[in-house]
Amino acid sequence: MASNSTATLFFLLLPISFLGVTSQQKHSAQINLGSSISPRSLRSSWSSPSGHFEFGFYHEGLGFKIGIWLVGTEQNTVVWTANRDDPPVTSNAILSLHQSGKLLLRTEHGQEKIIANTTYPSTSASMLDSGNFVLYNNHSHIIWESFQYPTDTILGDQLLSAGKELFSSLSDTDHSTGRFHLQMQLDGNLVLYPINTDNSSIDAYWSSETFGNGFKYHLYLNHTGLLAIVNTTSSEMVRSLSLGGGGSSSSENGQKVEIYRATIDSDGIFRLYYHGVDDKNNGKAKNAVMVWKALNNPCEVQGFCGINSFCAIFDDQPNCLCIPGSDFVDLNQKTLGCLRNYSDEGCVYGRENTTFYSMEKMENIMWGDIAYMEASMSMEECENSCLEDCNRGAALFKQDEEDYESDLCLKQKLPLRYLRRDFDNSITTTAFIKVGKKDETTTINGTNSVPTVLVPPGRTQQVITSKIVLIQILVLVIAFVIFSFVSLAISGLYIFKIRILRYKRLGEINGQMGCSGDDELIALRVFSYNELKKATDGFKEELGKGSFGAVYKGVLNRGRKLVAVKRLEKLIEEGEREFRAEMRAISRTNHKNLVRLMGYCAEDSKRLLVYEYMSNGSLADLLFKQAKRPDWNSRVRIAIDVAKGINYLHEQCRTPIIHCDVKPQNILMDDFWNAKISDFGLAKLLMPDQTRTFTGIRGTRGYLAPEWEKNTPISVKADVYSYGIVLLEIICCRRNLEMNVPTIDEIVLSCWIYKCFASRQLYKRGVGEDADKETLEKMVKVGLWCIQDEPVLRPSMKSVVLMLEGITDIASPPCPTSSSI
Repeated sequence: MASNSTATLFFLLLPISFLGVTSQQKHSAQINLGSSISPRSLRSSWSSPSGHFEFGFYHEGLGFKIGIWLVGTEQNTVVWTANRDDPPVTSNAILSLHQSGKLLLRTEHGQEKIIANTTYPSTSASMLDSGNFVLYNNHSHIIWESFQYPTDTILGDQLLSAGKELFSSLSDTDHSTGRFHLQMQLDGNLVLYPINTDNSSIDAYWSSETFGNGFKYHLYLNHTGLLAIVNTTSSEMVRSLSLGGGGSSSSENGQKVEIYRATIDSDGIFRLYYHGVDDKNNGKAKNAVMVWKALNNPCEVQGFCGINSFCAIFDDQPNCLCIPGSDFVDLNQKTLGCLRNYSDEGCVYGRENTTFYSMEKMENIMWGDIAYMEASMSMEECENSCLEDCNRGAALFKQDEEDYESDLCLKQKLPLRYLRRDFDNSITTTAFIKVGKKDETTTINGTNSVPTVLVPPGRTQQVITSKIVLIQILVLVIAFVIFSFVSLAISGLYIFKIRILRYKRLGEINGQMGCSGDDELIALRVFSYNELKKATDGFKEELGKGSFGAVYKGVLNRGRKLVAVKRLEKLIEEGEREFRAEMRAISRTNHKNLVRLMGYCAEDSKRLLVYEYMSNGSLADLLFKQAKRPDWNSRVRIAIDVAKGINYLHEQCRTPIIHCDVKPQNILMDDFWNAKISDFGLAKLLMPDQTRTFTGIRGTRGYLAPEWEKNTPISVKADVYSYGIVLLEIICCRRNLEMNVPTIDEIVLSCWIYKCFASRQLYKRGVGEDADKETLEKMVKVGLWCIQDEPVLRPSMKSVVLMLEGITDIASPPCPTSSSI
């Protein structure tokens, strides 16, 4: 635990930092919906009020990336990068706060990428003086902030919460994810690791050694430069890494301006920097002054030099050196490590050919791998044992100066990790590296030839045997090639015939469906079962399940296109009918509020449908499972979207389509929270001269129109009734039938809403707390008209759309007599 004086200092600084954040939020420049920036325009970034930080496009390589940087240094210091592992974009890219409330990047190819993924649409944004970029909702509450998604840096007044990490950049000029990361572990310890490791104690190369209740422990950087591990529950400082106070700075509006940042640099060291503000430089930040660092020696960083390589300090700079028998992977990037530069000769009768190899000795060398074998023996025995061992490439001999009986030999296979010089006085280490023999480079016609491996004495017979084996292999290869050509020819013939049969079968299916084929299914892609099985990783991730089958998440086009694959599991007559009905219905539809069918599979008895992937789940999830209900404007927009989709099915298709199962679970939300109707498996198609049809009960209880129970003809008005129930659920963000309610009158939503409407108590009874009175009353009237018992009293979906958009007036509805349970 920290001392009392240090803890007191922390409490004195903490309120000041919070006051600073509040002040910055009050004076931040607001970015409104529709605002955009581009590298090609005069405005390529959004600035904080003081001008210390900017958010937008910055140069990287030959293109641009989106991030936040500190203004005024020789090279603008990038402190946050969006989608950091995506390739840079060109100057034709545009970043905008879209009217839909999404922060979107449109690339030169027209692709749209979400920069800030929010649950609800935003209404404005700001770049704060703290270096935090935030998005607000219509109540001016922050719904997203860059401080919650740090990359390699935290700034003043920023927390690194338990379980979160900082990842280094590849270099000072490439801000993609680098080779090291800093983790605020759930055990309360702050630890530095190389990436792509098990994060074990062997991999760690620095830690804060703060163990405790990890869920309460966070890394905190105060705006005055205090960097500490804090217990956010008790407001205590567990350990101070730096007290700050990097230096004096100029004043801004009479106040001292200091900017601190803690960054895990590309070399894997976590450092704290201070930037003063220079009045002589137009009030911009000065270059960085390092205040604190986790490690003094870069060679202490695990994996700094890669495999088979160790670090040494020359002229105060870290340098990477290869172990004997290996060369750098890339001379220009020596931190990538080294690879063996000789061929493995292999064993003879279970023992290594010692005439081909030699042992190279290195003093005071250690590595971080767990030994394959550990035994007590002398140095000479350790060297010979490694030389004769077929599977090992190195051995480490540890000699205890005080106890010679404790001498150990540890054998290890290449490659070696975490090599380092070790000058522990109590233990002397000697590394033996096995190296294949090579002769000197010879000169032929004045040019250098590739070094050749020496053939050991007594190997002539083996060379002759190798030639015989080579001839045998050559004969087998020729025979295999001929056999392969014949097999390919036969396979090609069978594939050709199978495709012809498949086209014939598809034509028969289209004929049975009543489709003209060419004009209705031309846009659909035919998938094989194996293709969809691979796309879904063996139907691994289930998105949902219905009465006829399950829906799985899939990936097509080499990971570039997400899809939803519906697999019909019940191979019975009803399942076959559903497949054909869904094919007929969806293949003919094209509307922005309907889920698009991309293709299908009709292979043997297998029936699958491939839909566009809807990333934001169903309307049921949005209304009934979220802690915070969608705002009123979003619910109104969703209600109109659903109405337009059903109206398209009823009146704009060549043949009217009755969906038969309109409910929130069958209404899905896309990336921009647009509502789309899905699941036409229960759709009932009408012929052009039909207005009603008889069919068995289908759909979901609670949304069924009364005529389903009366065995009377079903029309499109059945969908109107279901939509009315859904509309009332959208208004109140609750299910039509809810048992956990204050009074028995509120159990059935439709009955309760009519009572509130008739008694003019819609607001008093909490039906629409966040709604404006006029729109609420209009939507309630539409919903009550839609759930009338008599189909003739229900409006058409076209009329519903007009009423919701305020184009036509709405009369007061009579009481619906059905309970809708």
